[in-house]
Amino acid sequence: MRLEELPRAEDAALDFQALEFDYVRSADQQGEPADHPVVVVGAGPVGLSLAIDLAQRGIRVVLLDNDSRLSSGSRAICFAKRTLEIFDRLGAGDRMVAKGVSWNVGRVFLQEQEVYAFNLLQETGHERPAFINLQQYYVEGFLLERAAQLPLIDIRWRNQVVGVEQLEDRVRLTVDTPEGRYQLGCAYVAACDGSRSTVRSLLGLESSGRVFQDRFLIADVQMKLQQPAERWFWFDPPFHRNQSVLLHMQPDNVWRIDFQLGWDADPEVEKRPENIVPRIRKMLSYTAMKDVEFELKWASVYTFSCLRMATFRHGRILFAGDSAHGVSPFGARGANSGVQDVDNLGWKLAAVLRGTAPDELLDTYASEREFAADENILNSTRATDFITPKSGISRLFRDAVLELSREHAFARTLVNSGRLSTPSVLHSSDLNTPEAEEFDRPIRMGAPATDAPVQLSNGMRSWLLRQLGQNFTLLLGASGPSFATSTDWVRDTVDLAPLKVLAISPRGQTGGEVVDVEGLIEQRYGIADGAAILLRPDGHVCARWQQMDASALRAAIKRAMGHVEEQQCI
Repeated sequence: MRLEELPRAEDAALDFQALEFDYVRSADQQGEPADHPVVVVGAGPVGLSLAIDLAQRGIRVVLLDNDSRLSSGSRAICFAKRTLEIFDRLGAGDRMVAKGVSWNVGRVFLQEQEVYAFNLLQETGHERPAFINLQQYYVEGFLLERAAQLPLIDIRWRNQVVGVEQLEDRVRLTVDTPEGRYQLGCAYVAACDGSRSTVRSLLGLESSGRVFQDRFLIADVQMKLQQPAERWFWFDPPFHRNQSVLLHMQPDNVWRIDFQLGWDADPEVEKRPENIVPRIRKMLSYTAMKDVEFELKWASVYTFSCLRMATFRHGRILFAGDSAHGVSPFGARGANSGVQDVDNLGWKLAAVLRGTAPDELLDTYASEREFAADENILNSTRATDFITPKSGISRLFRDAVLELSREHAFARTLVNSGRLSTPSVLHSSDLNTPEAEEFDRPIRMGAPATDAPVQLSNGMRSWLLRQLGQNFTLLLGASGPSFATSTDWVRDTVDLAPLKVLAISPRGQTGGEVVDVEGLIEQRYGIADGAAILLRPDGHVCARWQQMDASALRAAIKRAMGHVEEQQCI
């Protein structure tokens, strides 16, 4: 199958796992290879997302994958609100949410009894749920659908990178195919080729960190359960003593079950259906679902580890996703952090390639996402230590915390069944404009934009994040007729980067591009008349003003674009 022949997935019978894509001889194999702006290695969720992001910004992309199929089994299944908002910008979010199982509630059990429940999205006024559960092959399939609409993306299946050479002004790749090898030149390489990254190995680089002495079995089980779409986590359940179990609903009546096995378990033995099926039957018998028919669809065994590369940038080669960092699955921080890597990298790489930003801007990709990776690793390590205590004292502490959590809210803050993925706040980024005075604003410097319902000038209802520009966006408080609704004074910023000015009228007033119909923009951003917040292309706050002028805006955009000479003049 060729990419342009990819069927639409409205057909419930479409099985993305069964699709196989044709190897096609590329133009670079016909004669003298051309130099390309970017080569992305790896057509998983991270590589596909980056290719789409760059193509939407007008950058040609070659996407190499050593396989000809999408992933099999559920693998990454929990996609967070922030990631869904990125998928919206990439043109694939509606497909994800329509197919996925939306959920906000999680429940924690100790042995037979529920300890407590939590809601990850307690407030209203957000378009997207806290999480959806969606098998990775659907995510890849929907991203492929979007990629097929973008002629600037050249996907090459069964193209395996076997050599990497960094030259002064470009990278030369050696690529192996069914027809033999060829060479490919490019300005930059984005290595999105997973935890066993070939690119990383070819450069002689390593990831370091901590490998935990525990193993978990993942089982995808198809069955019709009368269960709510919630995350259920058991500590020491009667059907799996002294271990932990996690249950998630997925689309197509498929349920994901994670069984803790212990370090001594033999992965090959544990993956055998004759050993998995009795575990599932025992679990169902203790949860009043013993008569439910089920079918085992897929299984795997994984080891807990928290690893990352020392730096995500090596010259003209940038690492993203699992090739750069890896965490234990509990907390859903793997795929989500990889897509958020892309959200950070795409606009910066495009700006450098267009010549509107210096190459040093890419250093901030590395520093910002290394900071985010350290946050994820810290949270994942704490969750792993709580879930799998390695001493009697640790086990006593954990069980005491769980017992106290039945009645006392303070103890629930200590329970850690996987602190679920949240976006990093880049409060110390060099791209942020320092503030001359402290602002009492609900949204922090470096935080990603948060959603709110709005009314458009044509009277239609929509969402704030849907109105942001592909590049920089200025959120501007506009009460009545004022200079704030005019863009004349910001025209001189266009030579730096395109800027969208979004004038926001308070509830009950008009005049701006959007109206804060429920007052939630004021509540979440603290924007008053004449006040402004500058958002980077990835939606993170990089400047805030009580009152602003064109020179301050221009300086802030220059700083956010990595022009270091301007940073010393603010």
